[in-house]
Amino acid sequence: MCPEAGRDRPPSTPPASPPVNAPHMLIRMSEAAQLDPEDRKIITLARSVRARNSVAEGAAVRDETGRTYVAGTVALDSLKLSALRTAVAMAVASGATSLEAAAVVTEAESASDEDRAAVRDLGGAGTPVLLAGLDGTLRATLPA
Repeated sequence: MCPEAGRDRPPSTPPASPPVNAPHMLIRMSEAAQLDPEDRKIITLARSVRARNSVAEGAAVRDETGRTYVAGTVALDSLKLSALRTAVAMAVASGATSLEAAAVVTEAESASDEDRAAVRDLGGAGTPVLLAGLDGTLRATLPA
């Protein structure tokens, strides 16, 4: 019984899974409501580091224990690293042995092959890479 209304609530039904749109994309999402709260968190962290550091991209990864690692683009004269590769490097340097998910906030249309390879090296081919726009809207979930 719903105490406020004094009647039974209708049973809720889970949303249908989005279709696979292309071989290189696992899922294309249009609604943030479909996003797991932990995945929303790493997108928010990636967006925050991008804005705070005024860099081209922000990224965050979540390891096998749920710890998160956040990084922005590194653009020094002697060192150039994407935000996602930097976040993966931070996870490895901190002792992570696997990744559950990765997120990158970028203007780019996709994550680079090198970025996805870094995620794949630590997390495996099934690790999702969440690609979000500058406003934090999820545009696609790519395979590592």
